[in-house]
Amino acid sequence: MIRFGLLGCGRIAKRHSDLLGGNHIDRARLIAVCDTVRARADGVASKFGVPAHYDIDDLLARKDIDAVVVLTPSGLHPQHAIACARAGKHVVVEKPMALRLQDADDMIRACDEAGTKLFVVKQNRFNVPVIKAREALEAGRFGRLVLGTVRVRWCRDQAYYDQDDWRGTWAYDGGVLTNQASHHIDMLEWFFGDVVSVHARAITALARIETEDTAVATLKFRNGALGIIEATTAARPTDIEGSLSILGEKGMVEIAGFAVNQIRHWQFVDHLPADKEVIEKFSVNPPNVYGFGHQAYYQHVVDCLIHQRAALVDGLEGRKSLELISALYESIETGEQVALRFTPKLSRLGVVS
Repeated sequence: MIRFGLLGCGRIAKRHSDLLGGNHIDRARLIAVCDTVRARADGVASKFGVPAHYDIDDLLARKDIDAVVVLTPSGLHPQHAIACARAGKHVVVEKPMALRLQDADDMIRACDEAGTKLFVVKQNRFNVPVIKAREALEAGRFGRLVLGTVRVRWCRDQAYYDQDDWRGTWAYDGGVLTNQASHHIDMLEWFFGDVVSVHARAITALARIETEDTAVATLKFRNGALGIIEATTAARPTDIEGSLSILGEKGMVEIAGFAVNQIRHWQFVDHLPADKEVIEKFSVNPPNVYGFGHQAYYQHVVDCLIHQRAALVDGLEGRKSLELISALYESIETGEQVALRFTPKLSRLGVVS
């Protein structure tokens, strides 16, 4: 049994607490929650009958917690994750793992030194359509990759940003690239591999925030393929899609829906009988939003901890997408193409003004 504590009881905490507190994860149990806003901590704690804490030191002092899920504002992830590691707790941290590469390195080092594991939440990798597309990739069915595209067309109105004063700030959140689109950017890199260079543009179209709510970018991958990122929270009046397209010389797949969870196109030059089954049985995630994604992710975390297996998205893997995001912001600031690997100079991400 892996015993979890939740650090941060804001908007995203509902998904995590429902799974852990609702006993939807085999061999996992929610032990306690913590938030500096007492009402938030009390609300989650009372729902699942666990203790509420209002100070991280009190949570970390508990001997009955094996792992802490860090759900605090992104800019606070490093200090909280490092504190958890030093207290001997395994760390599950929401995306992005940090806002600065140096902070990500410090988190990785702290967990290494403490002998604890670091997991970065990338639940879309566990979506059923994504798993099937990954299997096709590993089987070589796409042939040479040509073009990859992610589109995040979501609606986040001013009320969303006004929920907390850290939202849409450089120091603690970042914009649509860092927050909403980070899963999709990770997905693009996971399928297409290392990025050589990026060129990005961004605007703050509709929201009254410091950071961008709309961005576009082009990428060049080491394997010669090109990539496109289109991300916005300025879709009105509702969400449109969160999608991934993979085009290769021998086939193409497009996974759409609101959260990369529905196969829109599945076509290969060399057709297999199993393709019909993919379209009929695996084209859409199960109707229960917790059927896969976060649930499969947590089952993976528990399995890794119990059996001492390597994580699909550990600290080093989580750092890859953060480095790509940092390069996008550097390009936005300079107006120039930015090569990977690089050292951020002008990117404001994670900088306290």
